[in-house]
Amino acid sequence: MKELQKYREKDFSFSNGRILGSMCTQPHPIAKKTYIEFLETNLGDPDLFPGSKEIELKYIDFLLKMINAPGTASGIIGSGGTENNLNAVWLSKKISGKKEIIIPANAHFSFEKIASLMDVKLVEIPLTKNYFMDITRVKKKITKNTACIVGIAGSTELGTIDPIPELSDICIDEHVFLHVDAAFGGFVIPFLKQLGYTVKDFDFILPGVSSISIDAHKMGCSAIPLGVLLVRDKRWLDKISVNTPYLNSSNQAGLLATRSGGPIAAAYAVSRHLGFEGYKKLVKKCMNVTEYAKMKIEEIGLKLVVKPTMNILGVKVKNPERLVKCLTEQGWKVNRMDRLSAVRIVVMPHVTKKTIDLFIPDLKKACKTTGEI
Repeated sequence: MKELQKYREKDFSFSNGRILGSMCTQPHPIAKKTYIEFLETNLGDPDLFPGSKEIELKYIDFLLKMINAPGTASGIIGSGGTENNLNAVWLSKKISGKKEIIIPANAHFSFEKIASLMDVKLVEIPLTKNYFMDITRVKKKITKNTACIVGIAGSTELGTIDPIPELSDICIDEHVFLHVDAAFGGFVIPFLKQLGYTVKDFDFILPGVSSISIDAHKMGCSAIPLGVLLVRDKRWLDKISVNTPYLNSSNQAGLLATRSGGPIAAAYAVSRHLGFEGYKKLVKKCMNVTEYAKMKIEEIGLKLVVKPTMNILGVKVKNPERLVKCLTEQGWKVNRMDRLSAVRIVVMPHVTKKTIDLFIPDLKKACKTTGEI
């Protein structure tokens, strides 16, 4: 344990607020407590853990309500956004028998892995000047080989949202599967709408949306790893299911077999503790801090890549790598975005206005050292 503690001390920590570039956060205290209680459970063999299986179904129901799902909908719980996207592409390929996936230029890097693994072709759509998918080009790229179109609801780089309502219309007209990657935005956008922010619909309220990816270990404030793929029609899951002859359950859908019930129980505990109202308050707090951070960043002479859609800031700089290194030396972790010539700050629940007040002087110092200002 002493040896392990030495290694842990080398890690950055969410608890002191100095991780500013991650889409994860410190798990809610109730998530930590619950995770330990369910550590030994294995939902790959649900007959042994029927109580844990009930929790899984209840948590899926919570998410389905959050994103306006029809009564036919269901979901698969896995490790996170990469696995969710893989299962979605797998499903679209099985339904259509086709092998081309249309993605925006800022799609998550997991689609590169998926293309390699599943022998599908990625067809990339350029972005507009506001960094979301150029909808005017989508229809021209649909062919007889198109299996799926992917829209992003909360991009990894800037938190931008693709025009999902327009994609929904196109997919209905063209009879194409529409997958929405809302790994980050899934726990943000529903509450932004309730708080009066102008954001377009992204979920199952749009009839063309076929599946949605959401990560609970991001703005859901649960323990790593937990992602959920939600699908409009639960019967579709049979297409990515296999028989399990040496288990008491008859079949399993999705990629994983053995998987811990710990993260699922933790996520359910947080959802019961916070509820929709608690998540709305959390999003409100993050957005208030985001606006404060934006103001403070601009006060020292830096500019943003784009006005923030949600709690993510892209800050323009000349040399992202050099600035990130300088900030790391001062004990801060932000992410560099080389292709945008920017650094990313994600205002997660562990980031407060006090954190920003501590960060800005060090950012200004680093910018002077590296010649940014």
